[in-house]
Amino acid sequence: MLSKTVEDALNKQINRELYSAYLYLAMSAYFETANMKGFAKWMRLQAKEEQVHAFKFYDFVIARGGKASLLPIEAPKAKWASAGKIFEEVYVHEQKVTGMINALVELAMKEKDHATFEMLQWFVKEQVEEEEHAIEILGKIKSIGDIPGHLFCLDHELGKRE
Repeated sequence: MLSKTVEDALNKQINRELYSAYLYLAMSAYFETANMKGFAKWMRLQAKEEQVHAFKFYDFVIARGGKASLLPIEAPKAKWASAGKIFEEVYVHEQKVTGMINALVELAMKEKDHATFEMLQWFVKEQVEEEEHAIEILGKIKSIGDIPGHLFCLDHELGKRE
């Protein structure tokens, strides 16, 4: 059984994961309108991955006898200056999510909730990957320049994501 404190925190994280999905879907839409289909596909798949994360939290809350409470999802912005600015935002966002996951781990330890602590370890590892992917793509954009012609090859590479 989840404590009310842990249940509330996990429900808040469901909302945060769904916001992340919304944010990445908005970024995908931006890339679609910029005719950068590879970037758009990468972001769309990222949005789907964030939905999977939300459902992991949702399923865990239910499995532990808690009540899943869905909160309103804030609308993300829809315009960015460039692909580089988007990936700067992605990296900062993923760092913020890492902080949120770390806070949940600390709460689980404080509450002596070993099951929640154990479940969160998957997310701790996942956030390492999320930050790594964001900084890797940002680094490539910085190397080639945020110039449409130079981004063509990277767009093609990102479009291969499965």
